[in-house]
Amino acid sequence: MASKHTLFRVFYRIGFTPWDGHPIAQSLRDLVEGTNDAPPLPTGSALDLGCGTGDSSIYLAQHGWKVTGIDFVPKALDKARAKAANLSVDFVEADVTRLSQTGIGSGFQLIVDNGCLHNMSDADRDAYVREVSAVAAPDARLLIVAFVPGGRFGVRGVEPAEMEPRFASVWTLLSASEERDLDQARLRRRGEGKDTPARYYLFQRNT
Repeated sequence: MASKHTLFRVFYRIGFTPWDGHPIAQSLRDLVEGTNDAPPLPTGSALDLGCGTGDSSIYLAQHGWKVTGIDFVPKALDKARAKAANLSVDFVEADVTRLSQTGIGSGFQLIVDNGCLHNMSDADRDAYVREVSAVAAPDARLLIVAFVPGGRFGVRGVEPAEMEPRFASVWTLLSASEERDLDQARLRRRGEGKDTPARYYLFQRNT
C-alpha cells in the first residue's frame, strides 16, 4: 500500500489530478436531496473516504451534514481546507484501512466513497470492509462510486460481481447501477472510460 500512497502524493505534487473537478455524483445528490420516489436522508454525521480536495465533503456540509473527510495526501487536504472556507468540515490525514485507529470516532450515518475502494489491493479491500463497518452507525448508508476494470487509465477497478459478496457479512446491498452524472464526453476525449462508466453501489449496514 505504501507504493500507492507514494504514487498519489506524486500526482498531487505535479498537479496531475484528473479525478478533481467532476460534478457531484448524482447518486449522492439523490440520497442527500431526495427524489420523486424517496425523501432525503435525515442529516447527521457523514464520513467522506478518500476525500481528495473535498468536493463531496463540502457538498454534504452545505446540506447540513456534520462531515469528516479523510485522505492520506496532505497536499490534497490542504486544498480541501482552503476550498471549505468557513464551512465546518473536519479534514483528517488518515488511512481508510486503519480508520478505528485514527480517533475520528464512530457512529457515522452516511459514508461516501467516490473512487477510493476501486484502487485497492484485495487485502486492503478486506481491511476497508472491516474498518468502515467499525465506524458506521447501525443502519448507516454506504455509497461507493467505482470504475469497473478497464474503466479508467491507472485505476484497478472493481468487478460488479465482487461487491455484494465482499460486504455481505455486515452490509446489505440496496441498489447498484451505472452512475448517471459523470462527464463521459470529457473522459472519452482523454481516452478514458470508453465503454465502462463508473457504477454506484448503495449499502445499508445490518443491525
